[in-house]
Amino acid sequence: MAVIALERCITGGVAVHAPGVRQDLVNLNEGGAGSGVVITVDGFLVTSAHVVAQAGAATASFLDGSEYELDVVGADALSDLAIARARASTLQPIQIGNADDLKVGQLVVAIGNPMGFSGSVTSGVVSGLGRSLATADGNGHRRFIEDVIQTDAALNPGNSGGALADWRARLVGVNTAVAGMGLGLAVPINKTTQAILSALMRNGRVRRAYLGIAGGTRPLPPAMALRLGRKAGVEVQEVVAGSPAAAASLRGGDIIVSVGEVAVAKAGDLQRLMVETKIGVRLPLTILRADKLVTIEVVPVELA
Repeated sequence: MAVIALERCITGGVAVHAPGVRQDLVNLNEGGAGSGVVITVDGFLVTSAHVVAQAGAATASFLDGSEYELDVVGADALSDLAIARARASTLQPIQIGNADDLKVGQLVVAIGNPMGFSGSVTSGVVSGLGRSLATADGNGHRRFIEDVIQTDAALNPGNSGGALADWRARLVGVNTAVAGMGLGLAVPINKTTQAILSALMRNGRVRRAYLGIAGGTRPLPPAMALRLGRKAGVEVQEVVAGSPAAAASLRGGDIIVSVGEVAVAKAGDLQRLMVETKIGVRLPLTILRADKLVTIEVVPVELA
């Protein structure tokens, strides 16, 4: 059973050739070879955004020797995910899993095209969960990908965009970076990232709401923590001039404790709320300012 599942997993993996683009987030080698994984029978595949970014042409090579031209449907640099479509009638997709079910110590396998060796499989364990990975989109916008999977399965340049699969050969992550010897990182496949992939398949891009702040976790004073029943909020460290946050008179030192009825304790909590449906909508922010709770309204705009 495990062998059959693994074979299906390998079948879903492809080598992606996109001349002139980066192979890996950390090892910035030019060479134009990355990996991908088929997720639908009609040819949609997921890969890393940095593998296909600005690629004029791309192809997908399969283990059976077949090769198809790829059309890049959409790429999202802030999640480092991309969707491409092979010009093929029928392909074997991988089964989709849920990274939120992973446990530290669980067996995983990485499948990809490291150093040009197509269909390579390495095994390891989930070394850590809940990591963060900084990304940027080239327009000055920075973001942290939350809940990144850390694994000791060997990853090398060319593995980016390939599958990280669980022991049942279900896709639970997209390999994205080599952070050191025995330290690989993968973007999780879960409810949040599946929404991103769906948006890319549907619209070719991801629409996000934008507040215009930089912030980080800040412990709440003990009395306020006891009153609110939580330990931390998101401290506003910088407000971008002309942004919705500036228009709402947010200022450095404010600590955001909730957005509407939703509590926030770290930047990732705030990021997850900045979705398409929040664009142009009045959002009440409860903030701690000078030891007092204050509620203000902010209207996010679309992240350009």
